Amino acid sequence: MNDSTMTLRVARRTVEADGIVSFELVSLDGRDLPAFDAGSHIDVHLPTGYVRQYSLCSAPHERTRYQIAVLREPQSRGGSAGMHEAVEEGAELRVSRPRNHFALASGQITHLLLAGGIGLTPLLCMAQHLDQEGGDFELHYCARSRSRAAFVERLANEPWSGRVQFHFDDENDQQRLNLDCLLKEASSSTHLYVCGPQGFMNVVLDAARAKCWPENRLHYEFFSAPGVDTSSDGTFEVSLARTGKTVAIPADRTVTQALADAGVDVPVSCEQGICGTCLTRVLDGEPDHRDLFLSPEEQARNDQFLPCCSRSKSRRLVLDL
Repeated sequence: MNDSTMTLRVARRTVEADGIVSFELVSLDGRDLPAFDAGSHIDVHLPTGYVRQYSLCSAPHERTRYQIAVLREPQSRGGSAGMHEAVEEGAELRVSRPRNHFALASGQITHLLLAGGIGLTPLLCMAQHLDQEGGDFELHYCARSRSRAAFVERLANEPWSGRVQFHFDDENDQQRLNLDCLLKEASSSTHLYVCGPQGFMNVVLDAARAKCWPENRLHYEFFSAPGVDTSSDGTFEVSLARTGKTVAIPADRTVTQALADAGVDVPVSCEQGICGTCLTRVLDGEPDHRDLFLSPEEQARNDQFLPCCSRSKSRRLVLDL
């Protein structure tokens, strides 16, 4: 183990639903694992060489294990396929210490948790923590069918199961999610948390913004980024304020790739603008934001960007590097 990663053993591998497998990770020596907050994720270094982020769905007070659940993506770039095909019980995996970019808000508030498919994982962790702490919450879980929904039996048997509502596309209309009503009836002290496929999240967030929910009450985490049309990308340059070095960014290279080619290492993980690992301060210039990590308000300030995917609208960006 070093300061940022540790080696854990897969103690249990369980098929939770069609296409979804959970992995229970424990320390090699039986010691407690580093503490984490609800909404945290870990970076998992796969045997195939990929690094992927997975939300922790075990309760934060359970220090003896980390549990993650992985959906087998039809168009997998190697991450989910690697977990499903190459990781068995007893395997050892190098993982990062937990990080949290999807934290619960504090104060006397109500937490409205909306999960779409595999997006349940961080919200399950939140629900367990809120129950432990006496927090006010309700969880809505949307999926195409019961067979494709993970942890249904577990949720139905939790002491807080009365706070959970299931919504399945292939069942009767009465149990469908009435998003308009749910958002309209929420109090002004309610905070919304949403995670799942991008289409699901866009519908929820667009509906909330249409009802004038302020951004500070909207919390979300994306699992993957949509494809971006790069055919019109041009060249620009990046100036590094700390060293005075200037690096040209070709049209066919990301900022992090071009910086790496020039011997400048910027930590990266997802390389899709989701996890926030490479978040960098912008001192001058106008970024072309293409990430899903920063909120619209944060992007509008143009004082930081994610160089793994974003580019520049101005001829030059000055970075705090």
